[in-house]
Formats: sequence, structure tokens, C-alpha cells
Amino acid sequence: MTLEHYLRYRRSYEIALWALFFLAQWIANVLVIWLEFGRSDNGLPAWKPVVWEGSSLLMLAALMPLLLTFDRHFPLRYDGLGRRLLAHALFTIPYSLIHVAGMVLIRKVVYAAVGMSYDFGDLYRELPYEYLKDFRAYAGFLAIIYLYRFILLRAQGEARLLDSPEDEGVEPRTQYTERFLVKMLGKEFLVNVNDLDRLEASGNYVNLHVGKRCYPLRGTISGIEQQLDPGRFSRVHRSHIVNLDRISEIEPLDTGDARIHLTSGAELPCSRRYRAALREQFEN
Repeated sequence: MTLEHYLRYRRSYEIALWALFFLAQWIANVLVIWLEFGRSDNGLPAWKPVVWEGSSLLMLAALMPLLLTFDRHFPLRYDGLGRRLLAHALFTIPYSLIHVAGMVLIRKVVYAAVGMSYDFGDLYRELPYEYLKDFRAYAGFLAIIYLYRFILLRAQGEARLLDSPEDEGVEPRTQYTERFLVKMLGKEFLVNVNDLDRLEASGNYVNLHVGKRCYPLRGTISGIEQQLDPGRFSRVHRSHIVNLDRISEIEPLDTGDARIHLTSGAELPCSRRYRAALREQFEN
């Protein structure tokens, strides 16, 4: 599998990897409990550890989008790192409460289905215990996420604007950005702005699509839009900017929106808000 293929289906692969991660955790934790209770020979029904661990991991998996959303608003960067760490630490409190509430609810439903009742125990004793586990799990998830992002950035490279006289000692030819500096695997090279097919907002980054390659550039799509020549690039969606020379077809949709087909074979949405402006650019 090539990097280009992975990046193209990145979201699907990430979901699959997290699913495998939680499944492996579920199997491993259940086996450990079976072995521990097997040695004590206390007659614990085999299905109970499956429900205990399954309910907990299912809720942690369900909370993963919430964790990622919170991290997008409070990314762990050097600037204001202490404040951001504090925000994450405070967020673990409602995170843990939601996890425990959902976990207990699932267990009660399953137990009731087999004619039994589930008792969580003394809240004042169990909640601090569960919170400490959730705090550790939350920190572990963040570590995995940032390690994954670091590895992916190293593999695909990271871009930055190159538009000042100090950069490479070259005077910019216009008021608009003409090139980007890409760092990848310890090497640096220039990407001409004309080589871009499209730009796509992704959290705190804007992904620069050049053929089958994708280079993340830290910033907002609105900020990058101001750096691009409007005669060559057009905003077609709140999350997309397209190189006008790369458009092969604009397909109208019944909703009033449109679908843009690029010469590379990629497709991207064009919302009604930007469709009229795009038409005017082609007419001028």
C-alpha cells in the first residue's frame, strides 16, 4: 500500500485502525480476567467479563470523536501549552462521567436481558477509581494521536508559505504567494503554487493537494485564500479552494449546489454560496 493510497482513504483506514485497537484491547482484557478468576476457581460466568470490558471499551470508542473535537479546539502546541494541558485535564472530568454513565447503562441493559441486575457499587468509592483509569486512558489516547500525526507528517512532509524576501533570498514576484517550502524526511523542496490542484481545510491545517501528494500547511483556509491569486484560485466551499486550471467539469446538482470534477479525477463539492462567483470567473 502506497502513501498516496493511504492518504486518499485516510479516514477509512483510521477508523479501521481504531476499531482493531479497541477489539484487541477487549480480547486481551477479557483473557486476563478469565485467567485471574480461573486460578481462583470462584465460578465467575464467562460472559460477565465480556460485558464488563466490552461496555467500557465501547463507550471509549464512542467518545473518541468527542476527544478529537476537543483537541482541535485546544491542540497541544508550544504556545500556551500550560493552558491547553489544563483544559484537557479539566475535560477529563465530564469525559469520565459520560464514559461511566454509558458503561453502567449498557451493563444494566445486558444484565436485565438475562434476568439479572447490575450493581455498580458505592459511587464515592467507584467513581474516583474509574476516573483515574479514564485519565490514564485519555492521556494514552492523546499520546497515540500525536505520535501518529508526527509519523504521518514526517512521511508526507509539511509545507509553509514562502513569500518573504528573506526566504531563499528571492523577492516575491507579486503580492500573492508563488511557492511553498515543503519539508519531508529531513529534505526541503519548493512547490510552485501553479502545481496545486486544490486546497482542503482539515482542523488546524490546510492540505495542499499536488497530484497524488498531500502536504499539510498549518493555518486556516480563509488565511491561505488571501495569499492566493483570485485569478487562478477560487473558493468553492467553506472547506475547499480549487485551481481553476484543474477543473474539467462542473456538474450541477438538484440542490442548487454543484460537483466539481478535476483533471486528476478528484471530485469536490461546490456550494450555492460560491457557485455564482465561480461562474463569473469563467465568464470573465
